Order: sequence, then structure tokens, then C-alpha cells
Amino acid sequence: MAIATINRIVILFDEAFQALSVPVPMPEVERLAILVQSAMSAKKRAFHTTRHVLHLSEGMKPAQVLAALFHDVVYCQLDGGLSAQTATLLDGVTHSENDALILREIEPGDKALALCADIFGFAPGQILPPQKGMNEFLSAALAARVLQRYMSERQLMAVVACIEMTIPFRAPDENGKTAAQTLAQRIRACCSRHAAEPSLSEQQTANFVTTVVTDAVLFANRDLSGFTAANPGRCLSNTLLLIEESMPHFAALTFCSIQEYRGALMRMDSFLKNLNPDHVCQSYGDQPDAITLGDMVTAVKKNIAFSRDYLAAILTSMAIVEALALSSGTDCPIGIFLGDRAPSDGEPDQIEALLPPAPTGQPVNAELVTLFENEHILESINDLTASPLTEFVYRSLGHHGTQQAMAQAQLMFDGQATPRAFLQTLDRDMVRATVRACAEIAVSRKTALLALEHSL
Repeated sequence: MAIATINRIVILFDEAFQALSVPVPMPEVERLAILVQSAMSAKKRAFHTTRHVLHLSEGMKPAQVLAALFHDVVYCQLDGGLSAQTATLLDGVTHSENDALILREIEPGDKALALCADIFGFAPGQILPPQKGMNEFLSAALAARVLQRYMSERQLMAVVACIEMTIPFRAPDENGKTAAQTLAQRIRACCSRHAAEPSLSEQQTANFVTTVVTDAVLFANRDLSGFTAANPGRCLSNTLLLIEESMPHFAALTFCSIQEYRGALMRMDSFLKNLNPDHVCQSYGDQPDAITLGDMVTAVKKNIAFSRDYLAAILTSMAIVEALALSSGTDCPIGIFLGDRAPSDGEPDQIEALLPPAPTGQPVNAELVTLFENEHILESINDLTASPLTEFVYRSLGHHGTQQAMAQAQLMFDGQATPRAFLQTLDRDMVRATVRACAEIAVSRKTALLALEHSL
């Protein structure tokens, strides 16, 4: 699989270079492809992978393709800092101080780094903000450094501008200036400051700035296209993959603690709750036009709401499992209650084999149920994100009942209600069926769980 991916990246690089009339030897193209593949294959990556890069590159202009290939090569929080290879390529860019990365003084001959600093608006001595451009800047600096021997400064500007625009969720500044308008101002200044090439007339400069920033905006919107997708399942898939990236042991979710998993779900739900839909998509001039932009914002609102409804269903089922764990002992790995995805010796090691048929009388969101019934639709690789228990709980409580149960669960999470008190707010038959199923899997908790079931 890795070799096939490298080959696809080689083709993307080669086609982009040829379209830009940039002669790059194939051995160098191969080296760049291996660099990208290696940088994006860290174990913790689930969304920010070469799969995302390949999707982002489809149908893009050459400079946008190069930006796609490089825009996520550095992701310090996921990769545990810089890899040995990226650290070598970024030598002299930053120094570490109190767990922060600070931009160093830029050497006079380091034109690639100076260009990136100007386009990002970063200055030497500044702490690179982890959530507002650090990874994007370092990715752009790496790209500019390895491409500068082949590409002109204006070609590099186009690539770096695209990467800068992928800094997500930016509101207009205190003067009402958007990120795209600020980028346009910086690109215009760069055309004067970095003047190694023949100068452009005022009209040529204006046309160049418009083209570069428009392409960057369209690229950035493509990078976040999951939020505007017509199918809300795509946004949800991305959400679950981002949750997976946020958890160090998510790949072995069976052994992840119930409260750790619940915490990751709640952090993502909080992020979506506080995300302003108007700050997801960018625009510049008439790109995209007002009608299209309005439709995109509407889609963002719908997809955020859908993802939050799905998370509420998972959180409610996990809250029940957490309440059972705390009522019968302490927090423990999820698999103790929900089972192993690889049953052994024909034993029913998964909860789906032990739950009764879910009732169908409560009003539900049909799109959510479709995903519960066909979890393979989601790109998230972990089956427990679409646990059969979630479908059972959701159908039993209905959509409105699930929302109410989530509110009650929050009281338990906050320590304002006991686990037993939370369970007593729920449908008794649903809870007792869940307890009995979990008791068959959680052998070490069976006696305590059956005693709990009898007392509810």
C-alpha cells in the first residue's frame, strides 16, 4: 500500500512540475514523494494522512497540488515534534523555549524562510502559535526550502499562500479584514520585497495577487470540504477520525478506558458546539459567489448539527456503560463491557450478540439510524464508534429522549448525580437489557451487575 501511494504521489509531483514548466529530475521527484509519505505515516495520524492529500489534490491547479502534498507534512502535536528528516530540513528555523517553538532570526541568504515569514505575517522572536499557524508555517517552510532550487519566487508564493490559507476557522480581525484580504495585502508586499525576478506592472501585480489569493481560498475551502459536503456522513467521518488522532491509544479502543474515550468524544462535541459556521469557509472577491457561499454555510450548520447528534448518541451509550462500570467497581477498558471485536472459540464476545432487538416505536433521525445500521459507510476505522449498543440505546430512547439522557449524563459527569441516579432516569427496560448483556461479557463484574439490575 505504501509503495502504491508513493507512486501516486510521484505522478502528482511530476505532473505539477511539468505543468509549471519546472524541470525536476525523477530521482528528486521520488525523494520528495518518499518525504511526504514518510512524514504523513506517523502512527497517531488518522485524518491527516496521504489519503487526505490525494483527495485534496484531485482537480487542483499545479501550485495547489504542490501545496496539498506539503500542507500537512508537519503536525507537531500528532507526531510528537519533528521527525529526524523534517528537523534536518527545518534546521535553523526555530528554537524551543518552555515547550514553545520560537522563530529564529532569519539568515540573509535564507530567502525561502523569509518568504514564508512574510506571507504568514510571522516575525523572528515570535512564538509560533500551535493552533493558529505553527504546523502550517513549518510545512510551508519545508516546502519552500526543498522547492526553491527549481521554482521561481512567484511560483513559491502561490504554493505558500495556499498552505497559509489552510489555517482554519479564522474570524475577521478587529478591523473587519478577513484572512484572505490580509493574505492579499501580504502577497502584494512580497511582490515588491522579493524582487529577484523581472518586476511586474501595477496591473500585473493586481492580477497576480487576485489569482494567488483566489486559488488559495478555493484550496482552503477544499481542505475543509467535509464541513460543506452534501452527505453529512462525510463530515461525521472526518470528526471521528480527528477524535481518533486525539487519543494516543485509539487504535486499540477495546483497551482504552471508558472515561478516556468519553472525554475525547466530549472535547470534539465542545469544539463543534463552539465552532462558528461563518468562520469555516473563506472567500475573496466573488470566489465563491454570495449564493454559493451562503449554501456552503448552510451545509456547515447542517453537518455540525448532524455530527453533534451522532456524538450525543455515542456519548449517551458510553454514559450508560460508564455508570455500570462505576456502579460495579471502577473505570476500566471499554472492551470489558462491550466485548472484543475478534471473538474467540465461537464465544459471544461482542455485545451485539447479547442485546435484544431494538424497539422501533420512538421517533428517530432516519439518517442517524442508517449510519448505525451500516457503519461501514463511515471512513473511521474503529468499529466501536458505531457500536450496536449505541443503536440499541438510540432506538429505545428516540431522538428527543437521547438528547434528554445526554443532559442527565452531564450531571453525572459533573459529579452532580450518582451513576445509579443517572441510570434511574432512563428507560428501565433498556437499562436492564444493557446490564444483562454487559454482565455476560464482563465476567469479573457479573455478580455486581446482576445485583444492580435486580435493584433498578
